Amino acid sequence: MSAQVISGVRPWGRELADVEIAAGRISAIRPAGEGRAAGEIVDGRGRILLPSFSDAHVHLDSSRIGLPFRPHTGEPGVWNMMLNDRRNWRDAERDIAWRTTETLGRMIARGTTSVRTYAQVDVDCGLEKLDGVLAAKEAHAGRADVQIMAFPQAGLLRESGSAEILARAMESGADVVGGIDPCALDRDPATHLDIVFGLAERFDAPIDIHLHEPGELAKFSAELILERIEALDLRGRVTISHGYGLGTLPDAQLRALLERFREWDVAVATVAPPSPLSALLLAEHGIRLGLGEDGQRDYWSPYGDCDMLERTWQLAFTNGFRRDVHIEHAAAIATMGGRSVIGSAPALDGVADRPGLAVGDPADLVLVPGDTVAAAVMDRGRDRTVLHRGVVVADQLELAAAAS
Repeated sequence: MSAQVISGVRPWGRELADVEIAAGRISAIRPAGEGRAAGEIVDGRGRILLPSFSDAHVHLDSSRIGLPFRPHTGEPGVWNMMLNDRRNWRDAERDIAWRTTETLGRMIARGTTSVRTYAQVDVDCGLEKLDGVLAAKEAHAGRADVQIMAFPQAGLLRESGSAEILARAMESGADVVGGIDPCALDRDPATHLDIVFGLAERFDAPIDIHLHEPGELAKFSAELILERIEALDLRGRVTISHGYGLGTLPDAQLRALLERFREWDVAVATVAPPSPLSALLLAEHGIRLGLGEDGQRDYWSPYGDCDMLERTWQLAFTNGFRRDVHIEHAAAIATMGGRSVIGSAPALDGVADRPGLAVGDPADLVLVPGDTVAAAVMDRGRDRTVLHRGVVVADQLELAAAAS
């Protein structure tokens, strides 16, 4: 249903208010009970109102959500894990369009309405996985905004024809050009990055590069990426995902690199790993940071439950956050931070910024239970209502009818 008023909610956990919506945007915020517009009313019941979650790094194409649990069989290393996925993904109990659509639906039901998902393209799967992700995007078109990255998980140089398939994926509806470990996987970083940046220039598309490489190798790849950003003036158009190894650099080296990230507006996407690149350090340097769930109970990992509130807790935990201001910052990263990476919102303005709920902002919202925002992250309650463009698209973890 279309929601003209959300009554009795606490935007970012603050004072109780009534929030009015018109034409898919927040049109007014008034003290609770101080007059209401006519129309449909969503009962806030004193819950906390947040911008809906934005998953800036998820692999819908490999998900096994909704299927029987199976033991993990992958061997360590990106190439070995890719081969394990390649051996198994076609034998799943349901086809890939069902899997991607089911997983995206569960994400929406739990509060995510902005998504950057990856679609693997390689000589094995061709565009089959991209087609599956496109099917999910179409099925949930009225419930979420979905951006698709064509992802060369197997690299671009190890198998003949990989670069051509990546180009075909961009021609076939992908929005973002992907790259991965230019040194460690393809072992020819200049050629790998020239292909990625060449396609981005050809299709006027942003770039997202998975960087799992360790320490100095990650730094070298990041410097090569920066060289190309500067040469092509792609300020604000490139994301580095993961970047685990950067967090192990000596402090002075890391800070110098982050200064260059800030200068060229390079974004970072994290999945809250055990040894993360510090969220507070990235905020100190003004780096756009988004959060994602990565694989969802797939052939890469048994983890994942489609719930960005769970992943927000993980981000707070792995960063060692205890103070409310920092836990709330994790929620801001999981909501508006992801949108800043995807390109639909500006960067967070420091650790205390709580954007996304002002008059004029899109009415992409989630209501969650909790005494405070920090408590909501700790408790991860299930009493949720989700709106996309002012329309209720899910309630109590169940999807509503598709919006037009």
